[in-house]
Amino acid sequence: MSARPIATTREMAGIPTGRLAVWWVIASEIVIFGGLLASYIMHRLANDAWSVQAANTNTWIGAFNTFVLLTSSLFAVLAHKAAVEGNGKKAARLLLYTAAGGTTFALVKAYEWSVEISHGYTLASNTFWSFYYTAAGLHALHVIAGVVIMLIIAREAARNLELHRVELIGIYWHFVDIVWIFLFPLLYIAK
Repeated sequence: MSARPIATTREMAGIPTGRLAVWWVIASEIVIFGGLLASYIMHRLANDAWSVQAANTNTWIGAFNTFVLLTSSLFAVLAHKAAVEGNGKKAARLLLYTAAGGTTFALVKAYEWSVEISHGYTLASNTFWSFYYTAAGLHALHVIAGVVIMLIIAREAARNLELHRVELIGIYWHFVDIVWIFLFPLLYIAK
């Protein structure tokens, strides 16, 4: 019988350490995204010209990416359910669907940015585009990181190993979705 690392078996305040660690990571990310979004909102309120620049974002692409991320979150929930039931193969397959959603999001974002840059809307164009690329870019990096971690966890889950990690990546993925739920209206709808 192999010994499991203490970090996966120990609990602190009744919470498994893995789950506690994910929540600490999310708390630190809330500080980062919260500061960025608060700065964005304060600048937005002080600069009427931003609405002119915001009108150049593609709301349909943003809405499509919102649908993709929310659908991928559904797959993450179903993957967690399968993991709880001890069905690692199903959990792994559902995590792959979730990762496919994240990959689709990133590819659509890359296409969107290539179109915007080709029209002259770059990071250096003005303050709106600086915030836009910084906020959306930071979010996209979190999506890509989530996809990579999800693929690693799916590989283990397919062998019925470390199924508790399916919940952990799901928590992180839902955070990524929630951030987008704030970014989408701020960057695309509030024109």
